[in-house]
Amino acid sequence: MARRSDGSEIADFEANRIIQGDCVAAMNDMPEGVADLIFADPPYNLQLEGELRRPDNSKVDACDDAWDQFASLDEYDRFTRAWLTASRRVLKDNGAIWVIGSYHNIFRVGAILQDLGFWILNDVIWRKANPMPNFRGRRFTNAHETLIWAAKSRDQKSYTFNYEAMKALNEELQMRSDWHLPICSGGERLKDENGDKAHSTQKPESLLHRVILSSTNPGDVVLDPFFGSGTTGAVAKRLSRRFIGLERDPNYVRLARQRLAAVVPAEDDVIAVTRSKRAEPRVPFGTLVERGMLKPGAVLTGMGGRFRAKVRADGTLVCADATGSIHRIAAHVQGLDACNGWTFWHYEQKGSMIPIDLLRQQVRAELN
Repeated sequence: MARRSDGSEIADFEANRIIQGDCVAAMNDMPEGVADLIFADPPYNLQLEGELRRPDNSKVDACDDAWDQFASLDEYDRFTRAWLTASRRVLKDNGAIWVIGSYHNIFRVGAILQDLGFWILNDVIWRKANPMPNFRGRRFTNAHETLIWAAKSRDQKSYTFNYEAMKALNEELQMRSDWHLPICSGGERLKDENGDKAHSTQKPESLLHRVILSSTNPGDVVLDPFFGSGTTGAVAKRLSRRFIGLERDPNYVRLARQRLAAVVPAEDDVIAVTRSKRAEPRVPFGTLVERGMLKPGAVLTGMGGRFRAKVRADGTLVCADATGSIHRIAAHVQGLDACNGWTFWHYEQKGSMIPIDLLRQQVRAELN
C-alpha cells in the first residue's frame, strides 16, 4: 500500500485524470513514485509593465494573467522550490523531468533543480519557426524558449531515452538539442466563446510529441503540474501513455476535459517505440544452435562464398586453421583485427544466402 507524505495509507493512484487544485497540495497527497515523467510549464514570471502594443497601436494579447504574477523574485523562488520538491517526491527513481521556460525564469529554475538533487541531462532550445516580433525594437526578438531535461539524481542507474526513435523522427540523423518547431497557432490554438485565445501560453503538440516520445514508453505515467489547456494530456493519450494533470483554474480544467474527450488513442502497432540496439535482448550465436535454427555441421559462408566455416555444437565456428566465435573467425579468415560475424556470415536457404543476423532478429522478436 502506498503512503501519503504524512504517512497515511492511500489506495493505488488513478491515472488518466485531471485534478483541480493547487499542484503542490495535490502532489503531496499522492503516493511516492507515481510518475515516470514530469513535464512542467510553470508560470514564467514575465514581469510585464503596462500594455504591449504594435506599431499600429493595437494591443498585443500577451500573457498578463494573474497566475503569472509574483511580488518578487524571492517569492517566485519559494514557489519554484515548493513545486519542484513535491515533484521530486512523486517521480519514480528511474524517472525524469522536463521544465520549459524563458529567460525570465529558466535560469532560476535550473539552479533550484540542481539544489534539490536533480541531475541535468540536456538543455534543449526550442527555436520558434514563427516567433512574435519585438514591437518596441529595443531588444532582440525572443525567438526561443529553453527546456531542461533532468534525471531525478546524479546516481540514477537508468532513465528512458528512446535514441533510435528520435533518430528515426529526424530522418536517421541524431536528434540535436535545438528544435525548430512552430508556435501554437491556427486551428491548433484553442479559442473561447468570444474567439479569443483560451489559454495565453498554449504549447504546440509537436513539442510535447517530441518530449513524450523521447522520454517515455507506452503505458508510462506522465504528470503535468501546470496542465493548462491539456496539451500534455492530449499528446500522452494519443501515444497511449497515461497522464495526470494538475490545474487550479476551473476554466482551464473544463477546456482540457473537452479537449481530451475528443482525442482518440493511436493503435498499438503504431505507437511502439523504435528500440535502441543496446536495449535489445542479447542473443548469443549458440542460442541458434540450441534451438536447431542452425545445426552442428552447417556450413556458413562469407564474402560471396570466398570463406567457409562449420558450426560446432557449442556455438563456435571451425575453419581450416582456427576455431572460435563467429566474430573471431570472420576476422581471422580476412586477416583483420575485428569483424561483426552476424553480418559477415550467411547460411543457405532454398538456394539463397541469408545473413545469420536474420535468425537473431527472429529470436529477439520472440523475446520482445
